[in-house]
Amino acid sequence: MRALVGLICGLLIAAEACGDVAPPVQVMVLGTYHMDNPGLDLHNAKADDVLTRKRQAELAAVAEALAACKPTVIAIERVTPAPAYEDATFREFDGSQLASRRDERVQVGYRLARVAGLKTVHGIYEQPGPGEPDYFPFERVQAGVQRHGEDAALAAMMSRTGQLIADFERVQANSTVAELLIDANDPHTLADPSMYYEMLAFDAGEDQPGAELLGYWFMRNAKIFAKLMDVVEPGDRVVVLFGGGHKHWLEHLARNTPGFEVVDPVPYLRR
Repeated sequence: MRALVGLICGLLIAAEACGDVAPPVQVMVLGTYHMDNPGLDLHNAKADDVLTRKRQAELAAVAEALAACKPTVIAIERVTPAPAYEDATFREFDGSQLASRRDERVQVGYRLARVAGLKTVHGIYEQPGPGEPDYFPFERVQAGVQRHGEDAALAAMMSRTGQLIADFERVQANSTVAELLIDANDPHTLADPSMYYEMLAFDAGEDQPGAELLGYWFMRNAKIFAKLMDVVEPGDRVVVLFGGGHKHWLEHLARNTPGFEVVDPVPYLRR
């Protein structure tokens, strides 16, 4: 057995020495808040107007700072068709849309792609199709909580998450977009994953809606990451622009998938 292990290690070292080991795909997951206020999440932070002159200058500075990582692929929170997952809307982008469209996919994703000189943006979002599960069955968790008389505990959990949103809204007036994005990438604020784990406490015996929600949410992010794997090559430098609630899971997948490594966006944003 030792001889076999030694042989394998020797082959790996030799392959690396000969340059046969493919360079990793570097993945920067940029968590963001929803700048156009679609109101589609369980908790929704109300963003101020990103079309003002001040915010546009700040967004331009963010794009320039992120472009320093020299991205070769940009992937955003949009559903597009397989196998290329190309965002056809980006083909029409010429920069003029920055004056009218508040969507962070445009204001950050498209803007960065243009600064980086990219011709394509990929949409790798996952929505359930026919026969696929609800990836966020929160109503089932609520029903289970009512069955077990744990309404107060759920309300307390929701209140803590709501306070994070309120704090984010409160600091907007005195924060730049870069500072707000740093907040959106903080695992203790908008990128805090603890709510998903806390839902396990509401399960009892075989009545496990919290575990099911956690599993389905992970499945959604795993499918998103699998789509990303379809559009990258070894050595690519990727910026993945998604809502802050996806950050923990997508980084977990990048950190634990062979051939991928995580790049922290915060040092770039601090510039």
